[in-house]
Amino acid sequence: MIKNNLKHYIVNLILFFFITPIIYSQNEATKGDLFLTGKNDLKEILKSGLLPEAYLKFKQMQNDAKKEGVEIQIVSGYRSYQKQKDIWNNKYNKNFENEIFGIKNINRIIQYSTLPGTSRHHWGTDIDIIDKRFVPNGDLLIEKNYSENGIYSQLFSWMKKNSKKYGFYLVYDNSPKRKGFKFEPWHYSYKPLSVIFLRRFIEGGLLFKITQDSSLLGRQFIDNFFLESYLKENLLDVSIDLK
Repeated sequence: MIKNNLKHYIVNLILFFFITPIIYSQNEATKGDLFLTGKNDLKEILKSGLLPEAYLKFKQMQNDAKKEGVEIQIVSGYRSYQKQKDIWNNKYNKNFENEIFGIKNINRIIQYSTLPGTSRHHWGTDIDIIDKRFVPNGDLLIEKNYSENGIYSQLFSWMKKNSKKYGFYLVYDNSPKRKGFKFEPWHYSYKPLSVIFLRRFIEGGLLFKITQDSSLLGRQFIDNFFLESYLKENLLDVSIDLK
């Protein structure tokens, strides 16, 4: 009995000194507007693009999936404001070259990509995943790869059955009632943290500050009317499990 109690005490002591600094670093880093909009530096506390709490749960999920023949690999995790702006501006320029102008250009981009400063990937809670056993000819993150006959069908089926046990939820499902971003069978969010960050983002009114960046292409077409619709249909209209 004494030996068991001593062993239990030592294990708890080790966990306290190991976990406490990680959670403290996570809590400190996730304070404020800079974090919520991807404008601070999370490199020191991120592993595989995830905050420590989410990373630990992901590793459990990854290890359990591997036992069943599925090898989950993150291809996109944390994304800074600058990275998201580069994605946005590149798409804007490409659409412009294809003679898609004005608000039509903006609406084309937000089929799959968020305005910089509004991406869930800014929070270290969201991931895009593939099964690393398979490399397709062409793009990785396209819907057909995750369909019934796609190369990632086994991954998608395993996640549908198991991911919620680890706190990870599909963000943009294929519900016919959902508006906004198109179906993304590769995009999962660690719910215990992301629901908190989304609420902070909305309550802070941060969405209506994003057009202050003069280097954001197309910002002249983004008015409050557009942002109200974007908030309702894109940022808030996620899978029902994340509401």
